[in-house]
Amino acid sequence: MNVRFLGHAAFELSDGEATVLIDPFLTGNPKAAAAADELAADAILLSHGHGDHFGDTVSIAKRTGADVVAIVEIANELAGAGLQKVHDPNLGGTVELDWGSVKLVPAWHTSTTPNGTVNTPAGLVVRFGGKTIYHTGDTALFSDLALVGQRDPIDLALVCIGGHYTMDRHDAVQAAKLIGASQLIPCHYDTFPPIETDAQAFKADVEAATATQVVVLAPGETHSL
Repeated sequence: MNVRFLGHAAFELSDGEATVLIDPFLTGNPKAAAAADELAADAILLSHGHGDHFGDTVSIAKRTGADVVAIVEIANELAGAGLQKVHDPNLGGTVELDWGSVKLVPAWHTSTTPNGTVNTPAGLVVRFGGKTIYHTGDTALFSDLALVGQRDPIDLALVCIGGHYTMDRHDAVQAAKLIGASQLIPCHYDTFPPIETDAQAFKADVEAATATQVVVLAPGETHSL
């Protein structure tokens, strides 16, 4: 199963049969590794509604016919925009699809869509290709991050480290301790000046403090699980 970093907090998961996009912010993303119209998608998963995560969801879903999973308020907006295959869980809810599943878990942040729909942000626990991937979404450090891996061990965590709008790389070291993933890819950094940080220093700190392997990807690079 391959994980491609598309820049900012956007990822593409692929096992050769299905392709899943997470937070596909591409248009207007200075670090985007692909254009929205280049991407295939069987499903699109949204952590929350801010424009740098909501991104190109509507255009990609209309072109590909992808399932879209988002918290209920965003899902209602997307259905109103004409998307046909929208799933509307709330926190704690799981959506089962042909390729696997996604569960919404808490994240400490704020969220309003570009169209003004207020919603609750989430993290995403994705079962895909026999692996469990936890995208923390945009979150501050909080102790309940430790709960996610108590049900299913986390093979890969996708963790924000840029600070300013989310936890910074120092808090993210503590988050890595709580999550306890086998591997971790940092995201949500270096896209804009307020969130510039040192990913290699983060890697060194996490690997000194935990058994987690940190994989730093440049936009466009792929990691295989």
